[in-house]
Amino acid sequence: MEAILHFMDVFIGSLDVFMEGLWITVKLSVVSLFIAIFIGLFIAILKISNIKILTWIADAYIWLVRGTPLIVQIFILYYGLTDIFLINQFWAGAIGLAFHSGAYIAEIIRGAIQSVDKGQREAGLSLGMSKGKTMRRIILPQAFRRAVPSLGNQFIIGIKDSSLVSFIGLQDLFGVASTMGSNSFDYLPYYLTVAVYYLLIVLILTFIVNRIEKRLSVSD
Repeated sequence: MEAILHFMDVFIGSLDVFMEGLWITVKLSVVSLFIAIFIGLFIAILKISNIKILTWIADAYIWLVRGTPLIVQIFILYYGLTDIFLINQFWAGAIGLAFHSGAYIAEIIRGAIQSVDKGQREAGLSLGMSKGKTMRRIILPQAFRRAVPSLGNQFIIGIKDSSLVSFIGLQDLFGVASTMGSNSFDYLPYYLTVAVYYLLIVLILTFIVNRIEKRLSVSD
């Protein structure tokens, strides 16, 4: 009982500080995933192209991301980019997370595109549409609808992965918990607090994704 009361005191007493960390986490996740969608779409199109060199580039990128830990990628990008030009911790973290998530999103989109019946493409071409217009107006809308569940899962993973930016000094949720825990030498209640925040974020995102899925299924 005493441990629960202590946790509640920490949770309520640190609300203001964690709200600041929550804002950074949400902003970082939204920006990185927004960029990652464009990276993923671009790489997916390269991967399904008939040009070998473009396919090799896409395969190499995906292999590189999958074969190395995210924290290593963030460190390399952060310290590598800061050697070339000034970049703050937020954008270094956002680019690192986008670079990582983009590879997984690329595979999700590629699979969704290839799951669309070939007759859809042929129908678009028979109506006089170019390959690009057929892709934009017919294939991609259907592919994104099919990819919603997998993209939702990847977004949840991306939000949780964002905690790693604390290792380059960004005071997101996990960074706040680590700092406050080290200041008080009382780590457990702060880490439990940050776990609650992440659970709430994931709960809200899961609800949104489920609602989108239901709407799309009704429209089908």
